[in-house]
Amino acid sequence: MEEEGNTKSGFKRVCVFCGSNSGNREVFSDAALELGNELVKKKINLVYGGGSVGLMGLISQTVYEGGCHVLGVIPRALMPLEISGQTVGEVRIVSDMHERKAEMAQEADAFIALPGGYGTMEELLEMITWSQLGIHKKTVGLLNVDGYYNFLLALFDNGVKEGFIKPGARNIIVSAPTAKELLAKMEQYTPAHEHVAPQESWQMEQLAEYPKSQTENPH
Repeated sequence: MEEEGNTKSGFKRVCVFCGSNSGNREVFSDAALELGNELVKKKINLVYGGGSVGLMGLISQTVYEGGCHVLGVIPRALMPLEISGQTVGEVRIVSDMHERKAEMAQEADAFIALPGGYGTMEELLEMITWSQLGIHKKTVGLLNVDGYYNFLLALFDNGVKEGFIKPGARNIIVSAPTAKELLAKMEQYTPAHEHVAPQESWQMEQLAEYPKSQTENPH
């Protein structure tokens, strides 16, 4: 029998979006370590942005040292900025940010955003949008550490109030203040929103090829 709290999750691989900085307060680093340890307890492998600095470095090291597989996906141009010293696990180098997101999305069963800057928020919002469009049916989680994302969640609520976000689509995002609570809520999540288009009409390979096809066929 497995130890209590070490039950295996329905998720095999979770993609974590997070900052290449650690933030100004220790609570953010603590949250990254906590999430990493929760993934290890549940035997969940990690997909992330490939960096070895900031919160990315903390969570990747924690999951790797815990015996789970780590896949980092990083654009070649960001390697000098986001990799310092030895990386852990498997590192997949891609050509650009669009390919990075498509690869990460394709490899993961679910998504979690830790605190981060513009890049983290952009990745989070794209996965929410892809869920709304019907590109994927994967759970999107937000680790709202010490209220970091309170204003972002309030903005989503205002979008519903003002008629720009449908109430069902507001529920795409699952949020919680701790890693343990968030993973528990994500395990129980069932999509209730309408998809803009059926999933069968979207192909992740097409998304990865989109910028190239636009360059090749500008008209």
